[in-house]
Amino acid sequence: MKALFLTSLFAAVFAAATLNAQDAPVPAPEKTEAPTARSKALELAGAFANDGYRLRDGFYAGALEPGKPVLLQVNLFSGNEYWFSAAAVPPARKIAVTVFDPAGKPVDIQTYEDGPAAAAGFIPELSGEYYVQVSLVEGDKSDFCLLYSYK
Repeated sequence: MKALFLTSLFAAVFAAATLNAQDAPVPAPEKTEAPTARSKALELAGAFANDGYRLRDGFYAGALEPGKPVLLQVNLFSGNEYWFSAAAVPPARKIAVTVFDPAGKPVDIQTYEDGPAAAAGFIPELSGEYYVQVSLVEGDKSDFCLLYSYK
């Protein structure tokens, strides 16, 4: 008898909670914000993830200005394949990614460029410190983000 009472009580409470939940107003969807440079860089890097590349922890974000490329030092290992993905937000219209070896010489890279998003991929012959340059090719000063993937 006590079990039947508790079951009935539970059913009544559950029904009341369900009715109240259905009667509650649905909140309006939040306004979506413009994509950030990081979200755009992650979207670009996602294409490489489909090919088995793993996203490296961390990222670099900053400002790009005309005529002032940003140079970043990275430690890479021979035999690994790397893709450096960068993206900027308006008013940037076009960016470029270049990679330099430990001696500061440009390396042969595969490139992808799509306006304010760009990527560079290559396989280092030697392990060591390399330099990745992100340049604003067209547009005005804006925020950007760089991240990289490897396999």
